Amino acid sequence: MIIVLRRRHLLVALLCAVLLVALPVYTLTADRTPTAADVTNWGLSFQAEGQPPVANATAEELAKYDAYYLGKPEKVIYLTFDAGFENGHTPAILDALKKHNAPATFFLVGNYLETAPDLVRRMVAEGHTVGNHTYHHPDMSAIAAKESFAAELSATEEKYKEITGEDMPKFYRPPQGKYSEQNLQFAKELGYVTVFWSLAYVDWYQNDQPTADEAFQKLIPRIHDGAVVLLHSTSATNAAILDELLTRWEEAGYRFGSITELI
Repeated sequence: MIIVLRRRHLLVALLCAVLLVALPVYTLTADRTPTAADVTNWGLSFQAEGQPPVANATAEELAKYDAYYLGKPEKVIYLTFDAGFENGHTPAILDALKKHNAPATFFLVGNYLETAPDLVRRMVAEGHTVGNHTYHHPDMSAIAAKESFAAELSATEEKYKEITGEDMPKFYRPPQGKYSEQNLQFAKELGYVTVFWSLAYVDWYQNDQPTADEAFQKLIPRIHDGAVVLLHSTSATNAAILDELLTRWEEAGYRFGSITELI
């Protein structure tokens, strides 16, 4: 009995020793400064009016994966629109872009390609870029297998080619801005440039649209050199104000650049 108890005590002592060694490693891992490998939600912090925001991953970190959120440090704006579905506002947006000779990139999902092929063809005919926003708009950071990741992009590519007869441009935007370092690497290996953004505002709630004044209060003072602007083409407010918004940005000395300039 004494021998058994001593053996149990020895096992307990050894277990405690292992835990004491392991716990500090866990604590150091949890407390360290997050890097691009840990971030899964794109976020921005505006420090000063008219200046680029601070993002939760640096331009240098992202560039390793052919990923960008900011363009050249000059008076140029890159317009991008995310579109999960069509609700009647895209024609007015396209009209405003045409009036200002402003190229834009529309990041589309499978549902949009299936239900609004005529608008997709109009985008291409008027010189805009159609980018890949995945087919089903899932949380791509939760996908660990490269094959599954690639399937979301290739399905969108195939539908786009069916509609336009052309290969889809290799620009990708993660749904909801959710990503991981592995995702960025997958996209790069598939030949994609990942495009985040440096300016956006809450414009996606259909039943709680901002007023024109609220939109201008967010979008005018925060504009900055090389801004990659994210707007949603489902927004009634965006459709109503885009002509005036582009005019005001032009009056501030900005031009509108093609997304290809980011590369």
